[in-house]
Amino acid sequence: MRIITMYVVGLLVVLAIQTGHAQKKERNKTKIEVLQDAKEKVTVQEKEALKVEVEGINERLEEGQITAEEAQTLKEAAAKKRALNIENRLAILDNEIELLKRNGNGVLVLTESDTTNSLGFSIDINGKPAIFIKDNWKRDVRYDRRTYSDFVLAVGLNNAIIDGQSLEDSPYRIGGSRFFEMGWQWRTRVFKNSNFLRFNYGFSFQFNGLKPKGNQYFVLAENGQTELEEFDFDLRKSKLRMDNLVFPLHFEFGPSNVTKTDERIRYSLRNKFRVGLGGYAGFNLGTRQKLKYDRDGERVKDKLKRGYNTSNFVYGLSAYAGFDGVLLYMKYDLNPIFKDALIEQRNISLGLRFDL
Repeated sequence: MRIITMYVVGLLVVLAIQTGHAQKKERNKTKIEVLQDAKEKVTVQEKEALKVEVEGINERLEEGQITAEEAQTLKEAAAKKRALNIENRLAILDNEIELLKRNGNGVLVLTESDTTNSLGFSIDINGKPAIFIKDNWKRDVRYDRRTYSDFVLAVGLNNAIIDGQSLEDSPYRIGGSRFFEMGWQWRTRVFKNSNFLRFNYGFSFQFNGLKPKGNQYFVLAENGQTELEEFDFDLRKSKLRMDNLVFPLHFEFGPSNVTKTDERIRYSLRNKFRVGLGGYAGFNLGTRQKLKYDRDGERVKDKLKRGYNTSNFVYGLSAYAGFDGVLLYMKYDLNPIFKDALIEQRNISLGLRFDL
């Protein structure tokens, strides 16, 4: 019976994690009510698990890893296993309910142990601990966290500022040239008792694309200059992409929400306006050009990975502003796109940034 009881407790812990905020409500129910609720969820859980298994079998069948006969055998075995799981789990819950009815229906309480910096759950019946499950995973709850981290994703339009020309006269398509950026940042509070100013730092992968107007593509001329020339065939697509690894640094300003208890203090930027000013520096990882065109009635796709005389060292200015995790984002390279160019061009990007 102790083994059965331990299994039920483990099941209840899993259900408590899956139901999220409903966990607090479950703590106030009697144990019999909790077990009755668990019975109602058993069939749904096993059917969902069977659905996932069947989808995996179908994927293996489509990829040719198994035959149709083997797939059918695996599906039947999975269905049988899930049916037995339902039967056994319901039997365990019914036995536990009957045990409680005979011995009195106490109150189930799931508690978190922090006496040894370990995570655990216990069942208290009539105010007395009956069973305790302990996880030896150690954790330190800091009173004040000064550093937080986010995954950063940014997308938008890309183009170039050319000396002596306006952006309207750019040889690159405004809508067709785009950029993509993803990375990780850490956000550290500058002052001890105020979160108004933060120092943001991290790393990002930037992918800057330029699509020439007309039927042009990039070539490396004999004089060492990277130039645009007319292509011999009708281009369906012409795009130059520069891949960079950069390390952004920003000072971020803005209010924050403060949650303070006897055990901890936390700062949140949820639904708050913020502004970030700074820059970045890094390296060019590679440059490639993609061409799509028709030749002699046949569609051709060329992927050319060359240096194209692009700058190896990348650095520039960047800024963002917005609410919560959705921000308007702009970046401008101070380094020229092409080294030793007679007319310098510098990459500029405008789009949306998401701190996730």
